[in-house]
Amino acid sequence: MKSIDYSLYLVTDERENFLEIIEEAIKGGVSVVQLRDKTSSTKDFYELAMKVREICYTADIPLIINDRIDIALAIDADGVHIGQDDMPCKVARRIIGNSRILGVSASTIEEAIKAESDGADYIGTGAVFPTSTKDDAPKITKNDLKSVVESVSIPVVAIGGIDLDNVEKLSETGIEGISVVSAIMDSIDPKLASELLKKEFEKI
Repeated sequence: MKSIDYSLYLVTDERENFLEIIEEAIKGGVSVVQLRDKTSSTKDFYELAMKVREICYTADIPLIINDRIDIALAIDADGVHIGQDDMPCKVARRIIGNSRILGVSASTIEEAIKAESDGADYIGTGAVFPTSTKDDAPKITKNDLKSVVESVSIPVVAIGGIDLDNVEKLSETGIEGISVVSAIMDSIDPKLASELLKKEFEKI
């Protein structure tokens, strides 16, 4: 598996001009795209995923599918991201094989260590700041985040309410990237928002 740049990890949310936002965000420096859709039918999700895959493939950016292993396999996505309440990491790894990326959400050291031992390629940890995107996300402190990073040898990406005003607060945690939703998806200029977020992250 090639080395993945997790520095600016976009998690999508339903919006108008959805595909255009993704294209512009990638131009601005988004390095990974996770397609997240909790409401569409399987058919609609599949058709949308195929369109996003084309954008990511053209830009040579990894496409990760949230939760839906069937969709990931159907469109030949680069990987899958699962949460603690989804299919067990070991089983997911067995289904997708070793050539695809497997990300796991983990908010504690114990969850992170287990995810790594069960075959995860990276950990998503949060919520590091309050977020309206996922109300039920466990909240973690900067020290908690740093502890998770130090507990595993795979990359850790911070998620949860991250925007231009608070990226610097994640300095000295050792994270390999920031995962954002609203800071890019809600921006009037997704390309510029991505450029600025990337710059801020590179400073820490």
